[in-house]
Amino acid sequence: MDVTAGHPEYFAHVRTIIGMVLGLSLARLVNGLTRFVQHPGTIKIYPVHLGWVIFLFITIAHFWWYEFHLSRISVWTFPLYGFLLFYAMVFAALTALLFPDHMYEYKGFEDYFEQRKRWFFGLLALAFLLDIGDTLIKGDDYLQSLGTEYLIRQVAFVVLSIAAVLITSKKLQMVLVLAAISYQISWILRLYVIL
Repeated sequence: MDVTAGHPEYFAHVRTIIGMVLGLSLARLVNGLTRFVQHPGTIKIYPVHLGWVIFLFITIAHFWWYEFHLSRISVWTFPLYGFLLFYAMVFAALTALLFPDHMYEYKGFEDYFEQRKRWFFGLLALAFLLDIGDTLIKGDDYLQSLGTEYLIRQVAFVVLSIAAVLITSKKLQMVLVLAAISYQISWILRLYVIL
């Protein structure tokens, strides 16, 4: 078997499973958000939690968009496929952490998020580290096209994710999530408007 030969169907095959995992992730966010409409009297919105829901929605949509650059890969291996599948599954885990199946033991989303934020921000930091591997897979030209801001951005998001675990001030948490959303939108508009 010639492993050096590429075929467009290889990428389509990988893209399908990644798309399924990310589609389930987005569906979980949408289903979670509709709970606030379905049960307005019983489920109270926690603005910091909602901010991270918005951030994750933007980030997952962005991930799905920039993964198209994987189409340039000519040789697909199982470890490469496994890495990308794991990366996509981290997003699924993040969405499950934002909207758990049951909230019986918590007073609401504020109580839940505050008690589970170590898991959420730990996985978020991991996602930003995995993104570096994902970028390297796409090649040096792709990495260079992102400029020096890219690595600074990744390190900053990892550090801020770790710091977010320690932040107890609700105002400071809100500032952090609003800054993350604003920067993420700016990053997408500056670098990823066109494939």
